[in-house]
Amino acid sequence: MRFSEPVRMAEDDGGPVWARSKRRRGGPPVVGFIITLLALFGALTAVLGIKERSVAEGGAMIDGWITAGWEQIKDITGQADEATDEALTEAADAADSAGAALGEGADEAARTLQSE
Repeated sequence: MRFSEPVRMAEDDGGPVWARSKRRRGGPPVVGFIITLLALFGALTAVLGIKERSVAEGGAMIDGWITAGWEQIKDITGQADEATDEALTEAADAADSAGAALGEGADEAARTLQSE
């Protein structure tokens, strides 16, 4: 039996039907990463629940870690905000002095042109 050209091209993507894999291997890497993180979080919760003899106390320990990390992030970004404010102030001062110097130069140039 002869098939038309489009049918042969459609079948040309992986060899014969009996040699093709039934399952698609892999998947989106983001989904696998999220599942891995959730599994690790679940295992950590279970281990801390056993260690602290209470899931609530294990969760409180995790909450403490998250709070400490969040405070460090806020401190780091706060320092970045302060440094940015200082840099902006210095840039504004430099712009003011450059503008004043430019104004003085323009005034002097105008006086020189008028005297000629």
